[in-house]
Amino acid sequence: MTSPFDPEDDPAQVAAARAAAANSLSEDDLLREDPANLVDNPAAPRDAATLILYKLTVDGPRILMGCRSSGHDFMPDKYVFPGGRVDDEDAIVPALSELSAEELRTLEIGAARAPRAFPLTAVREMFEETGLIVGRASSRLGDVPPAWVDYFGQGAAPALGAFQFVGRAITPPMRHKRFDARFFMANAEEALIDDRAPADSRELADLRWFTLAEVAGLDLPNVTRFVISEVEARLAGQSPVRPFHLYWTQSGHVRERIG
Repeated sequence: MTSPFDPEDDPAQVAAARAAAANSLSEDDLLREDPANLVDNPAAPRDAATLILYKLTVDGPRILMGCRSSGHDFMPDKYVFPGGRVDDEDAIVPALSELSAEELRTLEIGAARAPRAFPLTAVREMFEETGLIVGRASSRLGDVPPAWVDYFGQGAAPALGAFQFVGRAITPPMRHKRFDARFFMANAEEALIDDRAPADSRELADLRWFTLAEVAGLDLPNVTRFVISEVEARLAGQSPVRPFHLYWTQSGHVRERIG
């Protein structure tokens, strides 16, 4: 079950907020929304999933991000992590390994669909948007849904064992397009099938492995800044950080911890 989250009682989150502030990521700016912008009959959030791949280098951690084109009607010209909407068929895709029991336990809280669909969506979207293959070599898993034919055609199959569930964020109701997104992170060295470079797509351009200092200077959505602070806390080796849950109420954004 979820429980109220108070940043004052969470040392890891306090450290993350301080790290964000040091990089000009003001905590006050992370999650602001104006209730005056609330619309009648807001759109229902659609399930989505995102994967934050990171590398541990001599320059410190690097994370993969790309820029959404100016033609997008949702977060144009913003730097984001690869990800997208969940397809119903993602839940039935075979995988060589599944999430750990602990990750699965927290992910299934509040989920209206099979929780394994979320990390599998992240795998598919990563391939579609960057050309990177999250998985392992395989040719033994049989029939797959049409949206997965190209991925499996690479001689690969998903492997989810390296995934960490970072949290869940629901787009505020004043936005014209809304998502109920689950965020995952994984070490690229453990998650990727090989060391190929990411390739720009019609969804994301300027795909690069950015240092955390470089990320601080990018044009980022507020929620992405918050997620990065969570990733930083985990990479810094703070005490275990439970996944977050962000959602909007008439009183403003609510931040809770799951589990």
